[in-house]
Amino acid sequence: MDLDSEASAVPIDEIDVSRPEIYENDSWQPWFSRLRKEAPVHYLADSVNGPFWSVTSHQLIKEVDTNNHVFSSEKGGIAIVDPYAAEEGQLQGQSFITLDEPRHAPQRKAVTPSVAPQNLIELEPLIRNNAIDILENLPVGETFNWVQKVSIELTARMLATLFGFPYEQRHKLVRWSDLATAVPEVTGDDSIDMGARYQELMGAAASFYQLWTERAQQPPSFDLISMLIHNSDTAKMNEDPELFLGTILLLIVGGNDTTRNSISGGVIGLNRYPDEYQKLRDNPGLIPNMVSEMVRWQTPVIHMRRTALQDVELGGKQIREGDKVVMWYLSGNRDETVFDNPDKLIIDRANARSHVSFGFGVHRCMGNRLAELQLSVLWEEIMKRFRTIEVVDDIQRLPNNFIRGIKSVPVRLHPF
Repeated sequence: MDLDSEASAVPIDEIDVSRPEIYENDSWQPWFSRLRKEAPVHYLADSVNGPFWSVTSHQLIKEVDTNNHVFSSEKGGIAIVDPYAAEEGQLQGQSFITLDEPRHAPQRKAVTPSVAPQNLIELEPLIRNNAIDILENLPVGETFNWVQKVSIELTARMLATLFGFPYEQRHKLVRWSDLATAVPEVTGDDSIDMGARYQELMGAAASFYQLWTERAQQPPSFDLISMLIHNSDTAKMNEDPELFLGTILLLIVGGNDTTRNSISGGVIGLNRYPDEYQKLRDNPGLIPNMVSEMVRWQTPVIHMRRTALQDVELGGKQIREGDKVVMWYLSGNRDETVFDNPDKLIIDRANARSHVSFGFGVHRCMGNRLAELQLSVLWEEIMKRFRTIEVVDDIQRLPNNFIRGIKSVPVRLHPF
């Protein structure tokens, strides 16, 4: 049975788009297509993640995301998996993305200057130098994993810079980012040692406590830790272990996953649609728009969850107070009523920036401009050096219903 037939055969009320395997094998499209057509607000009564509502159309996702007074981030968190009942003495972590107003805004504002327009102007030469260094040292003529050599390396360097984290230990940041979403309900892997995972994340907290202590004794600087220390709303964050751990993990994941997986996804997309790759060669001036299209097409964050604070009608369905409501950004970015031929990467798509990958409303991704800058600079430098980045073997994706992760993209470079 092909994927479309399978998605059509399952009773509508049994469709479960939270299954991690549909993201690992990239078979999610027909499931969401059916929900958008038949039930854009869809209730699943039973799943590994309990009962939940799926919101799959572009317009209804925006309605939920902008109505933070009814749909709460704080009540049950931002992921479809419910917060773990921590064992005695264990931290769960809390951050501004899991806070509602008025608690959300002051903490967000403390770190927003790191990605303000003036700072992006200052960061651009550093991003470019890193991109050039990475690209100049790639093994031309050999097959290698683009994810490891480029996507992870560029984002690791940028994260180390943003945090003022020891450069030689930058890959710890990538590891901690991966661990943040490594729970069975998200990945489908029941063999995950949650005790060992917790200990590693406590190691991350310890590293940042040490960094905080050192930075507190130094003059203010333009890294994220220093900004938190020297802002009155967050100066004592280190005294709240839940908030400290949660905020650090949020900034690591936010700075890593969008850029990293869009870098990888972009290479996949241009290989899948060689006419678009030729369009890019003919007109590199399309890179800024192409970057928005790559972020739409890849959709690095698959979903965000909210919890209804009151009874509310959405899309003709009655949602009850306390219900879990999941916005499937991946589906919204393939909405046929908004994007023509939505499954295709079209680098000059007129409304590419209409994507919902960064969210809407008060929780819109604060680092979206930095992510776009990194992608734009990287592709500018790629197009100076290589006619084609050719995907030469099977792509390996990660089983994960929250982050649309890519593990391996085997490529071979063809210089001009």
